[in-house]
Amino acid sequence: MLTVSSLDVSLAGAKILRDVTFSLKPGVTTILIGRNGAGKTTLLRAIMGLVPADSGSIVLDGKDILPLAAFARAPAGIGYAPEDRRLIPEFSVEDNILLPGQALKLSRAEIKRRLEKVYALLPELHIMRARPGNGVSGGQGKMVALGRALMVAEKLLMLDEPFQGLAPALALDYARTLSRLRETMRDLALFITESSPNLLKSVADETLLIERGAVNLQPRETQMTA
Repeated sequence: MLTVSSLDVSLAGAKILRDVTFSLKPGVTTILIGRNGAGKTTLLRAIMGLVPADSGSIVLDGKDILPLAAFARAPAGIGYAPEDRRLIPEFSVEDNILLPGQALKLSRAEIKRRLEKVYALLPELHIMRARPGNGVSGGQGKMVALGRALMVAEKLLMLDEPFQGLAPALALDYARTLSRLRETMRDLALFITESSPNLLKSVADETLLIERGAVNLQPRETQMTA
């Protein structure tokens, strides 16, 4: 479905990603494990077109999307929840969730269908839908960002450090939500970054390791015992 090949990215003259090559498959949850500063966020941002690549390719369903601007990648079915959530504080929770669908000029019927899907998966968002974006906690904001990403994630959902800063109870709720998501959207590929593999053992199908900007597949037997 999505294949990254020989991807190099530099920021401010420093090489961040080095010859990154891997593939994401429909219905498969892939975890990217790495220390802070290893390049996890830069890789997701490169896939979304938010940082430029020096070289390489990012092929989605046979088409290289690397030349496409960032605003042209979300319509391809890629949803992205950044680590810092980036909610619009003056907008309600529901308006924050609806924003991608409106930006893509989806029909009212399609926006309604997708919103109902989000609320079915994350009923707590329906309860607090009228709250302003600056009226939710950090953990709740992570859920709002997930719901917003799901409005466009028809093929691929990318989550950047979703458990960072969550209290244990909220982290457990988030993990349960990911399990339900895998059950209800079986063809959706999930690509999730984390610093520790232990947080995502229950949902990981494949695990990639990133060190100093280079990505390698972790052997399956190691994944099971990490």
